[in-house]
Amino acid sequence: MDERFVVDTWHYVLGKHAKAMCALERELGDRHGLGPSEFEVLDRIVHHDRKLRIQELCDEVHLSQSALSRVVARLEKASLVSRVVCDDDRRGVVVCITDEGRTRHAEALPTQRAVLSQIFTDTPALAP
Repeated sequence: MDERFVVDTWHYVLGKHAKAMCALERELGDRHGLGPSEFEVLDRIVHHDRKLRIQELCDEVHLSQSALSRVVARLEKASLVSRVVCDDDRRGVVVCITDEGRTRHAEALPTQRAVLSQIFTDTPALAP
């Protein structure tokens, strides 16, 4: 693969990521009181429709365990999620979405999708 193509693609990805994160921070924050990482945690729990272990969330939202713990703490303080000890392994912690969390996610979902649609309208089609 051509090195220039790889570097140009990397710069494209970084630029889109930065633009998307700034827009999500502004829109989700102003309209729904959520940051992009907070929304992503809610979105992943809703997507799986079950309790998720902290490690599962770490793998999916691409945050360190300490950063994710801070996000979950903010969501818990806002009564959008709760943390409970894992039934199978008492050392583990699982995160559950609350009814209020589901409502906030449902309200914020169209905003997040609209921002992503706007940011990625000119993205070249990816090969299957």
